[in-house]
Amino acid sequence: MKNYTILTVLMVMLCSCSAEKKEHFFENPSKSISVEFKLNAEKAASYKVLYQNKTVIDSSLLGIIREDASFYNNLEIISVSSPKPVTDHYTMLQGKRKNRSYSANEYKAQLKNDLGNRIDIIFQISENGVAFRYHFPENSSEIKKIVEEKTTYNFSTQTKSWLQPMSKAKTGWSETNPSYEENYLMEIPVNTPSPIGEGWVYPALFNTADTWLLVSEAALGKTYCGTRLKYNTKAHALQVTFPQTEEIFPNGALNPESKLPWFTPWRIIAIGDLKTITESTLGTDLAEKAIDMDTSFIETGLSSWSWVLLKDDFTTFETSMKFIDYASDMKWPFCLIDADWDTKIGFEKMKNLVDYAATKNVKINVWYNSSGSWNSTPYHPKGKLLTHEDRVSEFKKLNDIGVSGVKIDFFGGDGQSMIAYYHDILKDAAAHKLMVNFHGATLPRGWQRTYPHLVTVEAIKGEEFITFVQENADLQPSHCAMLPFARNAFDPMDFTPMVLDSIPNITRKTTPAFELALPTLFLSGIQHIAEIPEGMEKQPQFVRDYIKAIPANWDESKFIAGYPGKYVIMARKKGDSWFITGINGENTVKKISIDLSFITKEKGFIITDNDNNGFSQTTLEPSANMSINMQAHGGFVMKF
Repeated sequence: MKNYTILTVLMVMLCSCSAEKKEHFFENPSKSISVEFKLNAEKAASYKVLYQNKTVIDSSLLGIIREDASFYNNLEIISVSSPKPVTDHYTMLQGKRKNRSYSANEYKAQLKNDLGNRIDIIFQISENGVAFRYHFPENSSEIKKIVEEKTTYNFSTQTKSWLQPMSKAKTGWSETNPSYEENYLMEIPVNTPSPIGEGWVYPALFNTADTWLLVSEAALGKTYCGTRLKYNTKAHALQVTFPQTEEIFPNGALNPESKLPWFTPWRIIAIGDLKTITESTLGTDLAEKAIDMDTSFIETGLSSWSWVLLKDDFTTFETSMKFIDYASDMKWPFCLIDADWDTKIGFEKMKNLVDYAATKNVKINVWYNSSGSWNSTPYHPKGKLLTHEDRVSEFKKLNDIGVSGVKIDFFGGDGQSMIAYYHDILKDAAAHKLMVNFHGATLPRGWQRTYPHLVTVEAIKGEEFITFVQENADLQPSHCAMLPFARNAFDPMDFTPMVLDSIPNITRKTTPAFELALPTLFLSGIQHIAEIPEGMEKQPQFVRDYIKAIPANWDESKFIAGYPGKYVIMARKKGDSWFITGINGENTVKKISIDLSFITKEKGFIITDNDNNGFSQTTLEPSANMSINMQAHGGFVMKF
């Protein structure tokens, strides 16, 4: 009996040891994507991602270090769940697809550290990607603080990357960085140091083993900071890192802190070919569901805007009247009035503008400066949105005069307190039925699902930068051909596109048809059109008619062809109409064969560049083998 007992104990010990070393495999319903999860020799959690049986992310670390406890090594697996089917169906008021469906297998790994503290790592493996997040399941009224997230993405050294550098906080004009406003570095080695030294922003695009991956985050709530990626030379991998010290709301938290239980944001990785990447909705699939709010006031469409080409001196009552008429003539629903309107126009005259615009079926949106002491920007209204009481007072004034929405500029970074500020603004704006456009801002990370009145966010080096210096204009073609594959893949982007005529003191490098393509290529709930009335009047009637009918939300989107930074062709459907858009990011003529056999209409038209730096329109029929010519830095639009 004694020998039998010893043998039993030894067998249990052996089983326990082998269970600790066991690799757990998670997979999506079709088994095209799988994740290997295990503890390494230091008992740290790790994962590896395979796509069609090829490793696309090699063994990478997982873990969190809190002030009070480490959840990085010396971990023990308590249990790993069987796959749990997860499905979701939801509707978006803007973006690439109105009706969206999501299905995945969810797995939960329950772990504890050497002190017995608990952490769960939750994976969802869907048809086009992987998502994972951390969960602290214990209850505590004491505030817990995270000092480091150990998540890494271990790509092979042969991986090519398309990355936007994170800027240095408190640099730039009036200390307004960071605002996600740098040019992309394209096709660089994955271990390339960021030229600014602060890592890389999301979404980050990679190509490895003939597979494309787009990495970002979603469901960023008030209890976490916005993160970015930085190459860890010791781990030989990109690591999730926290903001710079300066990126806070005054006297607010920088790094994540919360009571327990506590969920972190999702780390998301879209995986597949470029069609998968550009058509993916993973960024909203994993976002928090929409808050309970009245959405009847939310509208999408194009907007006139004087500031981008005319600048500060034209924020006047007279110019605003002119741009209201311009919007009305173009059948656009909005006119945006920019900075310093509170003194150059004033509340009383703004009400007159709003009332006049209403007679023209145009709604007015107005600009605000978000900032307090975190930068020295002079533009106003400033300091009016810093507290709940401030926002209620200011938003009520806007309600009283009939303003439709607010453009809020010059935020201060990604610290937890600044992220909470975004959420607080959005909640108060919802209560006052105001649409919101964030500028000088962070990436929204799926907030447009959670807050349907968040119609757009800048977070890109957009048209205004092209108007500032020639260098940005020189880079525009490749920059624009990059954006559908990364920045604009998941989230709305207020690039403020389309100059058909000229930019003061700048030599435009793009053709007119390239510019005409941008409002249907880029996704934004409101597209603020850069062209002014005088420039629009010079365009052929068929071009103006086309622009009058451009939607800003879509029922369906399809990737047709392209390569990041070189060219892109997308098809988008609204109602019974298909819009096909292409731009050439390179300075050579391109002849491309595309398949439009999915379009059932017999005839449509194409608008493209002619030989005199103008437009030509031709009737055409969709086919499975259609040949398209794009001039150097040129483009085209089709409509069926």
